[in-house]
Amino acid sequence: MLNISNNQLNKSIDITKSKSGKRVFYGRYYKYFNRFLGAFAIVGIIIMFLPWTQNITGGGQVTTLTPDQRPQNIQSPIPGRIEQWFVREGDFVAKGDTIMKISEVKSEYFDPNLVQRTTQQREAKALSVTSYGEKVKALNRQIGALSQERGLKLEQARNKLIQSKLKVQSDSIDLEAAKTNKQIAQRQFDRTVTLQEEGFKATKDVEDKRLKLQGTEAKLISQENKLLASRNEVINSQVEISRVNAAYSDKISKAQSDMFTAQSSQFDTEAQVTKLDNQVSNYQMRSDLQFVTAPYDGYINKVIRGGVGQTFKEGESLVGIMPAQVDLAVETFVEPIDLPLLHIGERVRVQFDGWPAIVFSGWPNVSYGTYGAKVVAIENFISDNGKFRVLLAPDEEDHKWPKDIRAGSGAFTMALLDDVPIWFELWRQLNGFPPNYYQPERAAKTKTKKAH
Repeated sequence: MLNISNNQLNKSIDITKSKSGKRVFYGRYYKYFNRFLGAFAIVGIIIMFLPWTQNITGGGQVTTLTPDQRPQNIQSPIPGRIEQWFVREGDFVAKGDTIMKISEVKSEYFDPNLVQRTTQQREAKALSVTSYGEKVKALNRQIGALSQERGLKLEQARNKLIQSKLKVQSDSIDLEAAKTNKQIAQRQFDRTVTLQEEGFKATKDVEDKRLKLQGTEAKLISQENKLLASRNEVINSQVEISRVNAAYSDKISKAQSDMFTAQSSQFDTEAQVTKLDNQVSNYQMRSDLQFVTAPYDGYINKVIRGGVGQTFKEGESLVGIMPAQVDLAVETFVEPIDLPLLHIGERVRVQFDGWPAIVFSGWPNVSYGTYGAKVVAIENFISDNGKFRVLLAPDEEDHKWPKDIRAGSGAFTMALLDDVPIWFELWRQLNGFPPNYYQPERAAKTKTKKAH
């Protein structure tokens, strides 16, 4: 009833006591819905006080823990031409297995016997070194012999000099004796002349004394000549010593010069031998490089330079290989604002692409399909995508990662932080505040120890 008439029947007639009125005015509507709302409100209030784990999410991909286990391209350090393939894509190869054979494209390496010929050159030069060494030894012996002979010749010349000096002394004494004899003969002659003038001596006696005087004078002159000759012998002996010394010094110097020349040639030949050794080693290693081998056990991913007869430059990638045994890891990227909240050793949950998962970001313990990891490295410089790279390794205390995941597949990560009530997390999200800044227990204990 609209009650727009002046005659209002609801005031004169009580309709609440009728059966229909009782159903309309005294009935309770939505009783179960109201109970549901009340229960939902109570549960919602309780949920607001439940713990919530703050986290930092990020996206990344599966990689390997060490660089030597990551996929790589096998390159050739020398230019060449593909001659033969020994593998196909997807084949397993062990370390050292031959993947392909290549041939040389440079003319200086075309000789198939290059290593043997260079080895022969090296052996010839080595024999030259031996010959020069023997020549040096022979010249050393010659120098020793010349030195010994010079010593003997000098000793002989010195002895002759001593003899000459002694002879000079002897001739000097004889000269003095001759002078004395001449003086005696002169006095005898003068005395005989005086006695002959006085009549006591005959003329014959004077003549005999004169002959004797002339004889002593001749002996004196002869002795003077002998003395001069002896002195000349002394000078000649001194000259002989100088001559012997000069002659043998010249011979020894020439032998030494020949020896130094031989040594120089020996050293030069030794340098050539060393250079040839280097060439032999280089040629041998270059010959070994004609067979491209696997650096480790792995699988052939992709042939980059296919076909036979194609040429390539040094350093050009030929084939891709993936290691068979790898230690998987996850590289994820976080925003710069979240970087101070991450520390080495912190726990992270990882969801791999292609693996079913039910994720509750705030309740990691009730999530399904996520796997445990821990932070092992944090990059110090920002990446090209404007984020910082974080490397995660499997957590040994958690479930093992799936064995069928491959490097390069995607991954979603959640770094677990502080535990807060849900109402606090909602309030933080509504206000746009960052997660709580905190230090791990290990860092806090370390600071406490340093303070004490």
